[in-house]
Amino acid sequence: MKYEELVKNHAGKMIERLVTDVVTKNPVEIRFDFEDDDQWSVISMHIYEEDKEISIRLHANSRYELLFGYYDDNDEYFEISKTLTEEEKDIIPKRLQKVMEKVLADEKGMRMPGNFLSR
Repeated sequence: MKYEELVKNHAGKMIERLVTDVVTKNPVEIRFDFEDDDQWSVISMHIYEEDKEISIRLHANSRYELLFGYYDDNDEYFEISKTLTEEEKDIIPKRLQKVMEKVLADEKGMRMPGNFLSR
């Protein structure tokens, strides 16, 4: 399966995998980042043995985005992104959504216990 198809057709499974990884960590890091006029809060997981990364970004206006990053055979880094549907967004625990909103509003990352975010 191509990575584009994975992101497009299996976003829900990717979100579940990321959320499961994030809420089992202690502490969980929710980062703030920006580029030009765009700002977002982000949670990520890295699959080191495969050189892959799965992230969820929260942008302004409650726009959630799934990002899948990977290295090709020539060690070039690529990202594939998809704006989440309401159904996909609902997979993210409400507390995690609230914390991501706070990080974005405060423009400052935070660390929290993973078990706090799983509800």
